[in-house]
Amino acid sequence: MAIRKSVAIRKSAAKSASRSGARRSVARKNSVARKKKPAARARKWSAAVSKNSDALDLEPGVFKATSARRIALSLKRSADASRRRKSSPFRSAMSMLNFEINRGGRGLSAKRREVLNRAKIELRRIYGRGT
Repeated sequence: MAIRKSVAIRKSAAKSASRSGARRSVARKNSVARKKKPAARARKWSAAVSKNSDALDLEPGVFKATSARRIALSLKRSADASRRRKSSPFRSAMSMLNFEINRGGRGLSAKRREVLNRAKIELRRIYGRGT
């Protein structure tokens, strides 16, 4: 009789475990479905970061400048003046510059990419980092 009781207990435990597992997978699927965002809104997030960055107040058109030094000095001014950044001024400025380069992607012309990469070198020089 003791053997029958333990088998029955194991079977009921297995049934309840399989039921709760099924409930969890359905709940997981539903929560994933709810978290999806509209496609049009998701595509524009990087433009919003450039315009509304909470870390730095960038001068309008800073990345459109033709001089790498002008870009680097503007980023330095913005990073030094910001009180909302979470890291050092150098890292914040370099982060925004890298973000702009990465955001441009393949659409960035060779000339524009060269200016922005020279701005990175200039930014390092201004802050006394590296060579």
